[in-house]
Amino acid sequence: MAISAELLEILVCPKCKGEIELTPTGDALTCGACRLRYRVEDDIPVMLIDEATPL
Repeated sequence: MAISAELLEILVCPKCKGEIELTPTGDALTCGACRLRYRVEDDIPVMLIDEATPL
């Protein structure tokens, strides 16, 4: 089960409130403005700024 399209539509970057995109592999969400990567564990996005990794 992947992240639903409805959830992706409402999720925003917690740092800048900008748009995020799902990576092609589906293992992370990325914010182009902040250049941050938020991991996805068990189909649940971990949207914590402290745990984000730089692109």
